[in-house]
Amino acid sequence: MESNQYTFVEANNSQTAEIKTVVFSVLKEYGLQPSTIDFCLEDIEKHYFANGGYFGVLLDENDRIVATGGLYTMNNDRAEIRKMYMLPNHRGRGLGKMILQTLIEKAKALGFKSIELETASVLKEAIGLYQKFGFQPYASPHIAARCDQAYELILE
Repeated sequence: MESNQYTFVEANNSQTAEIKTVVFSVLKEYGLQPSTIDFCLEDIEKHYFANGGYFGVLLDENDRIVATGGLYTMNNDRAEIRKMYMLPNHRGRGLGKMILQTLIEKAKALGFKSIELETASVLKEAIGLYQKFGFQPYASPHIAARCDQAYELILE
């Protein structure tokens, strides 16, 4: 998917270092710490694609990664949005909406019936975006330590 000088494309393991830089810098910006839940960034091809999911990166006009977002397979019917982060100087341009819409469309195309996500209260802009797309609060049985909220979207 493309938006002016930005392109959201499928990621691969050759981009691991740059993906981690984006994710970890945004976590730090919001006072959140990397943890064991970030294991999936070590091998996105294995943890996302090989399990029936998806991981994409948003490239700027110089082909630098400025945002990330993935669909992690929970089971045959359910995916989890993970690692949806964007560098601060690229926010406010509708790019988060574009990424989230793309992930929802990918989830439907991959046959998922619902999407869940976990987030932290400090990520107010992201929470607002999720709510605008119809995500509802959800009592997750496995919420990560740095997260204090969970949401789901039924796709059917």
